[in-house]
Amino acid sequence: MNKGGVPGILTRKWYLYLTEFFAGMAVMAVELGASRLLAPYFSSSQIVWTIIIGTIMIAMALGNVFGGRWADKNPDPARLYRRMLIAAVWIAAIPLLGKLVIAGVAALLVVTVSTNFLVWAAFLTCMLVFVFPLFLLGTVTPSLVKYTVGSLDDSGKTVGTLGAFNTVGSIIGTFVPTFISIPAVGTAVTFLIFSGVLLVLGLAYFISVKKSPVLCIVTGVLFLLCCFGSTRLSFAFWEHNLAYEGESVYNYLQMKDDETRTALSTNVLFGVQSVYVKSGALTGMYYDYAMAAPLMACEADADKDILVLGMGTGTYAKQCMRYLDGVTAEGVEIDEKITALAHGYFDLPEEIPVTTYDGRAFLNVCEKQYDVIMVDAYQDITIPFQMSSKEFFTLVAQHLKENGVMVVNMNMRSDREDGINQWLSDTISEVFCDVYTVDVPGATNRELFATNDYLALTRLSDNIEGMEENSELRQMLEALTAELYRYLPGDRVLTDDRAPVELLGMRAIDDIISDELSYYKEAFRREGIAGLLK
Repeated sequence: MNKGGVPGILTRKWYLYLTEFFAGMAVMAVELGASRLLAPYFSSSQIVWTIIIGTIMIAMALGNVFGGRWADKNPDPARLYRRMLIAAVWIAAIPLLGKLVIAGVAALLVVTVSTNFLVWAAFLTCMLVFVFPLFLLGTVTPSLVKYTVGSLDDSGKTVGTLGAFNTVGSIIGTFVPTFISIPAVGTAVTFLIFSGVLLVLGLAYFISVKKSPVLCIVTGVLFLLCCFGSTRLSFAFWEHNLAYEGESVYNYLQMKDDETRTALSTNVLFGVQSVYVKSGALTGMYYDYAMAAPLMACEADADKDILVLGMGTGTYAKQCMRYLDGVTAEGVEIDEKITALAHGYFDLPEEIPVTTYDGRAFLNVCEKQYDVIMVDAYQDITIPFQMSSKEFFTLVAQHLKENGVMVVNMNMRSDREDGINQWLSDTISEVFCDVYTVDVPGATNRELFATNDYLALTRLSDNIEGMEENSELRQMLEALTAELYRYLPGDRVLTDDRAPVELLGMRAIDDIISDELSYYKEAFRREGIAGLLK
């Protein structure tokens, strides 16, 4: 202790500035980690991001208020560093307990809500998992001001320096998880790294003042237990047959593999993004129906140049090359880790080029024109607004040949008159003269075909007639043409300036979830918890 009764370590302002620096860093790392923890379950949409940011800002604001009050009432620095130790252990436990909380919240909401399922689930999870530790970290700044401001003469300089250290720490805490730790070691270890830094800061204080050895031992042991448990529980911890589970800069990645097929999903709850049927047969999914596009654009024996925006593991490109003559395909995929999985597990040939880029950005620099452009970049509620606007579809039309066809996989079928698919279809109709849609049987997908060639359907019919009568492809295409109908456009147009795709998508996914959960709600009504367990 110094003469003023302040612990010696606190007289070294660099330690106080380090505390502020790493507290700011930890807050941003937890915020980004929260997004990655929630994304596999509730998507990474702007809606989920808004909930994360909103709840965290509430926690920080309350932390600032109470931290200031507590510092004025009792300026003992041990209270601050005790809170930091608690926050460190809590954050270390998030990868383990957070997934269990998500499962519990989802199970509770299954039987209690009918609308806004994702909003309620994400909000309750954030409140239960993230608010408390970030509230504790919010008390750091006002407490440190109490210890660092020696007089009013230098108060402005001192507070400004603290703010600068907090800001710089926040900047580093933004970039390190996104570009280094999460892609390299995953979300769970990222939480552990930043919680470990907070733990070291807290322990350094108590060791320097030779106080609270029991607290130091207990928090150290709890942290080690969290290190062991948090890395053992996978995102889909109820699954026991996963061939691969990992993360990239952009996505959570889950792969299932059996004797008949390999499937990739970027969400543990909703849908499959890519599939590889090992026998070479049709997938039974939307890729099959999308194969009508080349036959609308070209004669059966003509060369067909195809571009896929949202290549995934290359299912559509490979299937077109397998079943149709004269096909040359290339793809654009923003996630290079998915492309690596495509080559390693999904038998994507090296001769199919894949550009790692955003689909719209690729079109902006591409001068080539194609017979078919497939837009397959929509994942659950996560619909890139820049690939859903009139300006984007105009760009696609400019890269199509005279008889070219755009095919869009709209993955959330909705019968709402003002639903996301109706907005997309109206927008596309602003650019293309002829728009046709068809629902994929047994799925929530709807395929849309758009062209400025009035002979497209006639060409498709002629090409089908020329196929082997009992072939699998012909039977599938005949089923498609029987259900294909011309879309009658309205006046709902999405633009770069106004594209509320996530709100519209949330309504659609609410309808889908409501239909899926009706069975479980009925089981709970009849048999209670036992019915859900069955």
